[in-house]
Amino acid sequence: MAGGRAGAGAGAGALLALLALRALRAASHPQCLDFRPPFRPPRPLRLCAQYSAFGCCAPEQDAALAGRLGALAARVDPGLWASCAGYALDLLCQECSPYAAHLYDAEDPSTPLRTVPGLCEDYCLDMWQTCRGLFRHLSPDRELWALEGNRAKFCRYLSLDDTDYCFPRLLVNENLNSNLGRVVADAKGCLQLCLEEVANGLRNPVAMVHAQDGTHRFFVAEQVGLVWAYLPDRSRLEKPFLNISLAVLTSPWEGDERGFLGIAFHPRFRHNRKLYVYYSVGVDFDEWIRISEFRVSEDDGNTVDHKSERIILEIEEPASNHNGGQLLFGDDGYLYIFTGDGGMAGDPFGKFGNAQNKSALLGKVLRIDVERGERGPPYRIPPDNPFVGDPAARPEVYALGVRNTWRCSFDRGDPASGAGRGRLFCGDVGQNKFEEVDLVRRGGNYGWRAREGFQCYDRKLCANASLDDVLPIFAYPHKLGKSVTGGYVYRGCEYPNLNGLYIFGDFMSGRLMSLREKQGTGQWRYSEICMGRGQTCEFPGLINNYHPHIISFAEDEAGELYFMSTGVPSATAARGVVYKMIDPSRRAPPGKCQIQPAQVTVKSRLIRFVPKEKFIRRADSTPRPTARATTKAPRPSRPTAPRPAPTPQPARPTRRPGGRRGGGRRRGRPGTADPAPSDGAVRLVRPAGLSPGRGRVEVFAGGRWGTVCDDRWDIKAAGIVCRQLGFAYVVRATRRAEFGEGRALPILLDDVRCAGSEKTLLECTHAGLGTHNCGHQEDAGVVCSREDPDL
Repeated sequence: MAGGRAGAGAGAGALLALLALRALRAASHPQCLDFRPPFRPPRPLRLCAQYSAFGCCAPEQDAALAGRLGALAARVDPGLWASCAGYALDLLCQECSPYAAHLYDAEDPSTPLRTVPGLCEDYCLDMWQTCRGLFRHLSPDRELWALEGNRAKFCRYLSLDDTDYCFPRLLVNENLNSNLGRVVADAKGCLQLCLEEVANGLRNPVAMVHAQDGTHRFFVAEQVGLVWAYLPDRSRLEKPFLNISLAVLTSPWEGDERGFLGIAFHPRFRHNRKLYVYYSVGVDFDEWIRISEFRVSEDDGNTVDHKSERIILEIEEPASNHNGGQLLFGDDGYLYIFTGDGGMAGDPFGKFGNAQNKSALLGKVLRIDVERGERGPPYRIPPDNPFVGDPAARPEVYALGVRNTWRCSFDRGDPASGAGRGRLFCGDVGQNKFEEVDLVRRGGNYGWRAREGFQCYDRKLCANASLDDVLPIFAYPHKLGKSVTGGYVYRGCEYPNLNGLYIFGDFMSGRLMSLREKQGTGQWRYSEICMGRGQTCEFPGLINNYHPHIISFAEDEAGELYFMSTGVPSATAARGVVYKMIDPSRRAPPGKCQIQPAQVTVKSRLIRFVPKEKFIRRADSTPRPTARATTKAPRPSRPTAPRPAPTPQPARPTRRPGGRRGGGRRRGRPGTADPAPSDGAVRLVRPAGLSPGRGRVEVFAGGRWGTVCDDRWDIKAAGIVCRQLGFAYVVRATRRAEFGEGRALPILLDDVRCAGSEKTLLECTHAGLGTHNCGHQEDAGVVCSREDPDL
């Protein structure tokens, strides 16, 4: 650290060496005072140089701290400053520490910020000897000033409950610093990310797209045939952007694969106002898929002119499943259409199936040119399509041999070098053994039905030397999931660690997964993605759980990554949520990723976004959600094996919305038990490993145990609990289920208000036994002590 400290340097060095030997293990949780992850400054810091590689200060903040240090030097007695300038520099620069939020008790934005970072006791005792007068200039906290003459109370006041994070111990804690700034992985290698809720109340949200027009709006399509427009602030327009629900063929059956399946905006949408949609239609027992062009209304840029529909292509569907559904525009300006193999099991159509039949449009990737004159054909064939001139092939075919591609994406390329740009990734849903991810190229044959994943499915066809199929870059067995949902390579600005990571999921198991290419080898490294454990996701606005059925992934106009899932995979159940993926370990420097959306004229009423999902406290990461059982649709589907333990699930159709909800906290053990409790008795329940005197409060009343809600919960109520349990002192009243949620119990008390003289909580005023308006995420707790905490 920069800055001298007369008479203290040698002692501090010895202290740091001692601390290095006894560094404690702790759960890493880097966070800045703005409640966001740390970052790498765009250039070295001059004052707080130790945080130039990674921390919470940009050069502008570093310069402001230098100004504060200079002003402090001007106010402090020169003799004191000569001895204490190093200490002053140390303390000011902790605002740049990657653990600043923990040092300043800022992780909960509703609590007051410390004015001085939390200090380790040895360091504080050493500083107090010569520099305690410095604190009157560093901090406006008069309570701290009043303790200046009592070294023990002074340093206890500046201490942190979690001694792993106190300064300067956290500087040498190997566990806290070894992987600082990298994506956190658990013992099994599962990458721990977090989520931010973006939209909710959607009926099977099958797609989210942007118009690439500078407005940074995003458009979410529901399976029933409605598309909603959202502004950058996440407010939704009350009037649908598109409503073709009367034409779309779908049903309320869970898992029905028919419906509105895809949408893409023309690359020159800003000028021609065109967009394209992919949906199911049917009359009697005949079903087909339709690709249509629409134009946006001349009167309202947030509404489609429904009379402008022009049908581009229709393809007959022999069965109700395997409908494909993706539309994409490539850098070449052509429209890519991704179809399924026609349904049923094993692609039973014709001698080799639809997917291997070049004269069929099913089981293919198609590429067409939708630019035309007013009186020209609906589309033209790109001259470099691979089978142009082959009389046995449809010229629209770009690639073949796919079973049911569900969600494909083009790689934007590395933001700096452009590497990877234009690569086409697809998730292809398997039959009954494997799911796969393919890199699709011009003219490629991806093997179905000869091959499923890396293994032969139709052995006779698989042995055909002329097959020349392209193997997937990754395939996984059905013990991991039974219906892949393709994703995106992250190329956004906000989370540099994720650059180049292909993130995808599985509709059936709810797993989030990732692949990263090993440079120069063509091989891909797999990592599962888990919701962050412990405090990893405990940032304001972030959550660590999602609904079970992962339907689709998306990018916004800036390249940030999202996915959509639902709790009930029915086209009529409004249980769908859009989530943004967040890396809590590192962000881009402040200001780097700012966007300036083009102004949009809004004529519809705006519906303000209100998040509904909650952060769930739990001790361990949860790699997969637990899905509810669903009802099969009454139609043919591929066979599916039972889901592996511990959460078996009945078979369901091949593909459509799925996800998960993470498990709760580990159950604690009672701190005090009463074999024959009377009304008003209390006990503390705490996670294993915590000392007695702290835990979640449970009260006995009306013949049952229950929890207490933390509304109005304060030190007076906590003191009554501590005295009942034989503790002379109360240290603090805890809130927000700090010691876990008592979900197995009813909530018995809410709005508890005590004078402090009552014998039990039942004597305090409260909302009434069993009456409450809270959830278990607000379970109250206490920390009690047998010794005076102020001594």
